Amino acid sequence: MCKKPLHEEQMTSAVSEAREWAKWLVQRETRGPGDLENAMRRLEARYGVPFSTLWALRYRPPKDIFVGVYEALRDAYLAEHEKQERLLRHEREITEAKSRISSAFACAGAAFARAADVLEREDN
Repeated sequence: MCKKPLHEEQMTSAVSEAREWAKWLVQRETRGPGDLENAMRRLEARYGVPFSTLWALRYRPPKDIFVGVYEALRDAYLAEHEKQERLLRHEREITEAKSRISSAFACAGAAFARAADVLEREDN
């Protein structure tokens, strides 16, 4: 019985981390059922991560991973996260702007209703 050297354990964690990143990226890129391979090809074109690597990480995980591939996956993952955060901030800004406009219209509507009540009382 022998213990695994530390570098093999680190390699296993690197492969599992790369698998998670690849899974998340492909899931984000997939447009629906049957689009898995196309999503992998789009990711290859956008981030330079080889299709074969994405496919292998999904269907037959390797025992080790090249540093360049690992870094490319990490960079793609971080870029996609940044993109999602930017889109979320933009959506939040739009929602806040709409809610300010809505509250302004609500205030104007309330003022109009008060003015109509005043005019109605004056007529009576």
